Amino acid sequence: MDTFCDNRGMRFLSQFCTALVAVILLPVFMVTAQTPNITPGDNLVVEGIPEIPATIVETVERYTNFRSASLASWHPKRREMLISTRFGDTSQVHLVKSPLASRQQLTFFPERVGGATFQPTEGNYFVFSKDIGGNEFNQNFHYDLGTGEISLLTDGKSKNSRGLWSHQGDRMIYTSTRRTGNDADFYIINPENSQSNSLLTKVEGGGWGPLDWSPNDSQLLIIEYISINESYLWLVDTKSGEKKLVTPKGSKEKVAYFGGMFSKDGKGLYVITDRESEFSRLAYVDLVTLKHSYLTSDINWDVEEFDLSEDGKHIAFVTNEDGASVLHLLETATMKEKPLPKLPIGQVYRINWHRNNEDLGFTLISAKSTADVYSLNIRTNQVERWTESETGGLNTDNFSDAKLVRWRSFDGKTISGFLYLPPAKFEGKRPVIINIHGGPESQFRPGFLGRYNYYLNELGIAVLFPNVRGSSGYGKTFLKLDNGYQREDSVKDIGALLDWIATQPNLDKDRILVTGGSYGGYMSLAVATKYSDKIRAAIDIVGISNFVTFLEKTEGYRRDLRRVEYGDERDPKMREFLLKISPVNNATSIKKPLFVIHGKNDPRVPLNEAEQIVATVRKNNVPVWYLMAKDEGHGFSKKKNRDFQFYTTVMFIKEFLLN
Repeated sequence: MDTFCDNRGMRFLSQFCTALVAVILLPVFMVTAQTPNITPGDNLVVEGIPEIPATIVETVERYTNFRSASLASWHPKRREMLISTRFGDTSQVHLVKSPLASRQQLTFFPERVGGATFQPTEGNYFVFSKDIGGNEFNQNFHYDLGTGEISLLTDGKSKNSRGLWSHQGDRMIYTSTRRTGNDADFYIINPENSQSNSLLTKVEGGGWGPLDWSPNDSQLLIIEYISINESYLWLVDTKSGEKKLVTPKGSKEKVAYFGGMFSKDGKGLYVITDRESEFSRLAYVDLVTLKHSYLTSDINWDVEEFDLSEDGKHIAFVTNEDGASVLHLLETATMKEKPLPKLPIGQVYRINWHRNNEDLGFTLISAKSTADVYSLNIRTNQVERWTESETGGLNTDNFSDAKLVRWRSFDGKTISGFLYLPPAKFEGKRPVIINIHGGPESQFRPGFLGRYNYYLNELGIAVLFPNVRGSSGYGKTFLKLDNGYQREDSVKDIGALLDWIATQPNLDKDRILVTGGSYGGYMSLAVATKYSDKIRAAIDIVGISNFVTFLEKTEGYRRDLRRVEYGDERDPKMREFLLKISPVNNATSIKKPLFVIHGKNDPRVPLNEAEQIVATVRKNNVPVWYLMAKDEGHGFSKKKNRDFQFYTTVMFIKEFLLN
């Protein structure tokens, strides 16, 4: 579990919540007449990487200029919205006053801005959050729309969630680690008075978050997250801070809840849960009897997100159907679905009702369209586009669509993934990049590939995104198949994929590169240790190289959450197993070139994980490239750094995969 979503009613995710977030910094590199090469800035540590010719910028430039936009918040009175998009180096908050109107930038920071919500009754100010250098210790800020003044609302040191507004709009509830550094306690604040911060209730652990206020603001619905397979809902009295458990503990089978909201009358809860089901369903929970009534049992896919209209008459929800998002609309009076216009195949997220009870805002991304903001009027069924993000002058209609592929793994289980093939102009067997998602409780889902389209369109490389065991979206049984001592079974899924590639007439088994970020970085390293003879090279991005040092040094507020997934390194038997399977302890088997990329301020996978694998693999006398950004965390967010990473990655791929 990595963080909480701040939107009321949104599915409580274990992966990144969609970041909202831009401004121009000094260039990370420079090109001079005397030196026709790119010179990295002082914020980057570059080792083993050859000089980068300036011509590479011209070659890939169009593929570095994609923009995207995501919905942040509707104005409560006007048909206007806050969005996140990037015009400089980082994503910032913008105001859009009508569909396809100009995007008026409101925040101007060197760091990305992680979300914003209007004050929900008048909308004369909004609250946003921001960290420093990717450290994820977010602070909350008040932005006055009348004056443009910005003021700090939190302590400036701890990790804080942005929080949720009360219905009256006079308070926000948020979590903060300020008491112990590890525990996500609940605080209440009136954002118009930064001195009004008060501790509502103490908790133990970092897996807590607010979900909703009751209609009269007397109670809070909060979630206690243990793992993606186990979580609990509580009610909290907003005056006394007293907690009451809603979903009992101690059952034989672990149950997960992924979000919740009070019904309009306050007598029940709408929740997403996998209780008594392989998949997550939308359910209604009676607060007197605690009986669960399931509303989507006819849909054998996960419900991943929902939002209740202000008048309580409609629930909009999104299902994940074989990787594609499907938007649904339910009438609460009849519990029947209403027909909606068909949307392009892709992903729909951040659904959010306007207070007019007619307009449903959402973000949509597809293979041929970068993420943009739309709205659906449920009275007219009209879909309107609010943003049209730039695509570097490229005609995205020609971009490749995903093809669902399946293969048998070592134990007979079927594993699937999405394959993107280069244009037909590239003849013969194509080299392959295997990109493994992080999480591990995540899922690759077809969408806009962005810079990856360069590999397809210009280099003729096929790109394959596997969803190995442990991925979400395929039921909770599949989700658990890599837990604890089963960790390496997911690595064997990639071994089976390498064998499958060898049987494909259009793919080149002798030219395969494996890459991934976070847990996908671990997977890349593990594949490089076990199947070095079947790949050409590997790229590890913010990956785990030693599970024991990772668990000991990841930030305290997330340590126990990760132990549930990977195992508890304090147990001698588990510690021995984790050390045995850690890539750094098997690094002598890495015989192919390795590229390691990391951020100095990474709170999830500490920098030490990169440093130790680099030092160890260098002893193998194979090429090792190393790129570290001093002003980044768990992945690069600043455009200047992302561009430099892309230039070096293109060089690495050309040198070791294509040559």
